[in-house]
Formats: sequence, structure tokens, C-alpha cells
Amino acid sequence: MPAATATVVDWAAAGAAAGALAPPGPPMTRVEIDELVAELRECAALAVDPVAETAELEAGDDAGEVLVVDRAGWARANAASFGHLMDPVIASALATQRERRGQTRAGRIGSRLGAGPTPATAVARAVNAAETGGLLAFMATKVLGQYDVLAPEGGRLLLVAPNVAQVESEIGAVPSDFRLWVCLHEETHRAQFGANPWLGAWFRAQVVELLEDMLADPGSSLERLLEGLGRLPEILRAPAPTDDSPPGTASTGLIDLVQSPEQKERLDALTAVMSLLEGHADVVMDAVGPSVVPSVAQIRSRFQARRGGTGPLDRVVRRLLGLEAKAAQYRDGARFVREVSDRVGTSGFNAVWDGPDTLPAAAELRDPAAWVARVHG
Repeated sequence: MPAATATVVDWAAAGAAAGALAPPGPPMTRVEIDELVAELRECAALAVDPVAETAELEAGDDAGEVLVVDRAGWARANAASFGHLMDPVIASALATQRERRGQTRAGRIGSRLGAGPTPATAVARAVNAAETGGLLAFMATKVLGQYDVLAPEGGRLLLVAPNVAQVESEIGAVPSDFRLWVCLHEETHRAQFGANPWLGAWFRAQVVELLEDMLADPGSSLERLLEGLGRLPEILRAPAPTDDSPPGTASTGLIDLVQSPEQKERLDALTAVMSLLEGHADVVMDAVGPSVVPSVAQIRSRFQARRGGTGPLDRVVRRLLGLEAKAAQYRDGARFVREVSDRVGTSGFNAVWDGPDTLPAAAELRDPAAWVARVHG
């Protein structure tokens, strides 16, 4: 493990902690588990051709493998990906703080962050791993599938079997239909990145640059967090965005409390692209759905109602982590994709994948006509 990461968090320990903390999922027999895993693999393969035809995107051989995992496996995979992403970020932050050490309050905070292997830093590293593991454990119960673009070995598609089984039971979906429906969404992500190799590299670079900027002055981030904690009652009371909310409406999460105006602008730009990716996947899965998923309308209706959280505590946690903002991404991105496709067709919409310059800005995501005018004239 690189020295920079070792002084801050043990990612392997975080993944192990998450695996231990995450509940296993709904009770299933060994035969039922084997059947679920086999059908998810089959559905992932069945989704490839209709997604490619509808989206006019070929994932190709470099889009990575498809893995069916349990919650612990998802947590370990993401811990490894986060560690791979954070290595250069933490190294850069520690180098910056070493230069400032002893000069400012931020420097003193950075000094503690970059301290050598002492008993105190060992304890802090263990605490960080436990806290990160707890967050991953919570997330491991929510994710149905994920195209992991941050994986050290390259992109890969993860399908979380127990979560698929739990949700299909909760919403009363036909299991075979729901499993294929989920795979249509995730295969679209695989096609987005597989057909456009530049996109993964660009996305990773944007995340790294934003995190480096946020960690460059931890003292300022800490002060903004302390100031913002007084707004928690306001954050928790605010209504969640709905399908009728104007585009760009999103609830506030904890990350919003530590952003400078410049960081917020950069995050808004990245969020616009994430909204594009999620909305596009939703549009494609629903376009393909009627021809291969007989109960797609029922699944969409029931699943959409579930996206807001399943109980008061769950809604609070989702609000604090900004997960309601992710739900808004699906809605805003889907609106953009549909309006652009109505104007210029699928091939015209696919100009978004030409390169970073044709990705929609945050304002264009809310005004698809502006994107069409800029890109297509």
C-alpha cells in the first residue's frame, strides 16, 4: 500500500469492515442464490445487443468484465477503487500540507494528517477505516448495479445480487423482468464508457482534480463544515425533489457544507455529466424495455416511488449523504436526453460523446435547446 494512503486510511480494512457490517440480504437457499446469480449473468449478456441497437453505442471488448457480487464483495471492490483513486489525491494533499506545516491553522491540521507512523496516527487510520467501512456498508445495501469506472484494472460492471432480490420482492416485480430491466440500465453505462474510452479517463481526472482542490486547504474546509452544521435542521426539513420539480433542483448533502464557491461550480459541472450518464441509462432501459420486459411499465412506476427512501431513518441518511441529489440526476438527465433526441435524433444526441467539449454544461442540462444550438448550430 502506498505510504500516502497508509497514513490516512487502510482501504483493505475499510472493505473488510464494510463486508462485516453489511447485512447479508434477504434469506435465500443455496439453490435460490445459484439461480439468481446465473440469471443475472444471463440477463447481462441478453442486454448487450438491444442496448447497442437502441443507444447506437457498442461497448466493445475493452468495457470490462461483468461480475455478480454480494454486498461484501461490492464493498471490497469499491474500497479498492477508492484507494486507487485517492492515492494520488492524498499524496498531493500531504505534500502541500508539509510545505505549510507550522505556518497556519490549516498547516497544523495538515501536519497531523501527514504525520509519520505513530500510535496516534495508527489509531486515526483505524478509525478512518471503520468510518469508511460503515459508509460503504450502508451503500452496499442500496446499489443494484454499478459500472465501476474507477477500478484499478479498468472499468467493470458489478451486479449486487442480494439487493436485486430484495427490491424485486419489495415492489412485487416479476423477478425475470426486473433482473433484465436492471441489466439494461447497467449495460448502458458499460456501453457509454466502452464505446468512448476517453470518457473514463476524463471522469477520473475530473474527480481527482476536484478532490485535490478540496483537500489542499483542510482548515478552510473544516471551518466551512463547522459553519454549515448549523444548517442541518434546514437541510433535513427541506422537501426532497420530485418529478415535478424544476430541472436542477436537488437537496443538500454534507458535501455541500465543505465546498467553496469555486469547488461548487466544478462539482456542478461534474454533476451535469453524471446526470447525463444516469438519465441516458434510464431512457435507454425504458426504450428497450417494452420489447423485452413485458412488465416494464409496472416496474418503472413502483421503482420510481421507491427511490425516495424506504423509511424515516433511511431518508435522513440519504439526505445527509446527498443521495436524493442522485435521484434528481436521473430525472434531470432523462429530461435532457429525451428533449435532445426529439430535436436531433439518437445520432445527433450521440454528439455528446465526441469529447469533453461536447458534454453538456450544468446550464445546458437545464436548457437542452442551448446545447443543441451550441453543438449542432
